[in-house]
Amino acid sequence: SGFPKKYSNMQKNLHKTSGLLRSLARRNFHTSRAASKEVQIFVNDKPLTVDSSYTIFQACAEAGVSIPRFCFHERLSVAGNCRMCLVEVEKAPKPIASCATMVLPNMKVYTDSLVTRNARGGVMEFLLANHPLDCPICDQGGECDLQNQSQLYGYQMGRFNEYKRGVENKELGPLIRTIMTRCIHCTRCVRFAQEVAGIDDMGLSGRGHHTEIGTYVEKLLTSEISGNIVDLCPVGALTNAPYAFTARPWELTSVYTVDCMDSLGASTQVDVRGTEVMRVLPRVNEEVNEEWISDKGRHAFDGLKRQRLTTPLKRQPDGTFKELDWLEAVAEVATAMKGVKGEEMAGIIGRFADVESIVALRDLMHRMGSENLELRSDAPKLEADFRAQYLMNSRITGVEEADLLLMVGTNPRYENPVFNSRIRKAVVHNDLEVALIGSPHDLTYDFEHLGTTTQTLQQIADGVHPYCAKLANAQLPMIIVGGETLERKDGEAILNALYQITSNTKVYNEDEDWNGFNILHKEISRVGALDIGVSAYNRDYSQKPKFVFLLGADDIRVDDIPDD
Repeated sequence: SGFPKKYSNMQKNLHKTSGLLRSLARRNFHTSRAASKEVQIFVNDKPLTVDSSYTIFQACAEAGVSIPRFCFHERLSVAGNCRMCLVEVEKAPKPIASCATMVLPNMKVYTDSLVTRNARGGVMEFLLANHPLDCPICDQGGECDLQNQSQLYGYQMGRFNEYKRGVENKELGPLIRTIMTRCIHCTRCVRFAQEVAGIDDMGLSGRGHHTEIGTYVEKLLTSEISGNIVDLCPVGALTNAPYAFTARPWELTSVYTVDCMDSLGASTQVDVRGTEVMRVLPRVNEEVNEEWISDKGRHAFDGLKRQRLTTPLKRQPDGTFKELDWLEAVAEVATAMKGVKGEEMAGIIGRFADVESIVALRDLMHRMGSENLELRSDAPKLEADFRAQYLMNSRITGVEEADLLLMVGTNPRYENPVFNSRIRKAVVHNDLEVALIGSPHDLTYDFEHLGTTTQTLQQIADGVHPYCAKLANAQLPMIIVGGETLERKDGEAILNALYQITSNTKVYNEDEDWNGFNILHKEISRVGALDIGVSAYNRDYSQKPKFVFLLGADDIRVDDIPDD
């Protein structure tokens, strides 16, 4: 490429993104079937056939050519304001922004010419004109796009000797730390807030030297996925506040796992130093979370560090606690189980329990002659025999295929923020019609509120509600019922009404291989427990238990555990 050899590692990191771009290009940028005409262009004198709806940036990604950028992001609208992606096009009077220019037949693009290099160097010089030299104290150091690209495409020294401008920091909340003097106005955070999170709180104000990104009037970001703007920021203007000044990226070891704070199971990356968890980041998973995670999943790990029980404790008669080692604790449990009949035992499964632990508890209870697992009076009564009765049958991505969505007793913005952003994506881009039965909330998108009582649901099941006409005309309708709704005393009646709607409409469409009946559980352990046969139908209500085993269960009803 003509760059010094010592920068080859940085070049490799930039080239890593081209694979993701190629996978996303075919999926996200076809506007319609009519725009599927292919054209031939030349990238660095090499012929390439691409879709006519592609931009030059996408075409270069298809060819495996990496183009630097700051403002462009695969999941956000095109802004074209950083100008770092300038390329030379034959017969064009000046370099053009590749992210905002469509391909034309026989277009000749040069990404490594002298004109392109000079243009990128000039853009980088302007970006650094007001950027402070904060790299030694910046949390973005070591994983900063501006650092990497200034090394690759910038000049060795700048020509600006004037004073750098200063910008007042903004207060966006306790999770986001701002140093706005470092901001390069790529507007990624603004576009994410407006397009993905659905909040219009952030924007660009001022012109020229006085341009600033902020919230216009002083206010906090009120989004459950606001922490993702920290990942999007290409510089150190927005950083993770709880993580500030705690570690450098080269000190950390990454472990791949999933987010257990909601039932979505978003793919995450946990960065640890030694035995201490330092931060949680999202991973790209197109079928589940794309590349977003909720603020709860990002920051809840602080419970592993503070006020955590690390030693078994035994309550004394006077109410105090005595520390035990693990052998003593196991012996105490074994002693307590002796002399207790199987029907007098019960096990309560916590919301974060993994399947392996649930299997171990189930085997223990079976060995003692007890079937009383999940002994909670408010547990939803779901059949474990048929998976279709408790799964998200249409898959998470199915919401982008559906043409009608009926939500019953759920608030996805609170219960599952990342899934709620995907619903918003379908509403905005696919004109998905959403209706809600239950308490109305600000879901960040428009919806039709049908009612708040089960009477409305029964009217739809009986076919006498006006909304039935829309359900009948929908080809791929989708129903989402909240798992917490099924914990009500009339949960079984609600479930039966939903089954009736499913059988009377195309919610189950065998011709299209479509099952639009879905349950949005509030616990990640619920489906795993049902998969191994743990159901509320198996328990014995005849007497209260004398021995209760809590498997990581904190949100229990005191009434379910007898005083003795």
